[in-house]
Amino acid sequence: MRNTTKLKILLQKYRVSLDMDVDEQFKLLLTDKDTGKIYELEGKSYSIVISKAYSHLLRVLKKPLEF
Repeated sequence: MRNTTKLKILLQKYRVSLDMDVDEQFKLLLTDKDTGKIYELEGKSYSIVISKAYSHLLRVLKKPLEF
């Protein structure tokens, strides 16, 4: 699956913020639109952080709902 497709799917559930530090490490912040929970992911390339974020989304969707 292309990164743009993964990003489009991520944007349906999360607000996404992408940044890069001085060591050229990408940081991706995911803020859940429903709960406000924030998840931070890091990687050495855009592709890696998008893949990590998409994997995180799949884990969250697979996990049973908590009340």
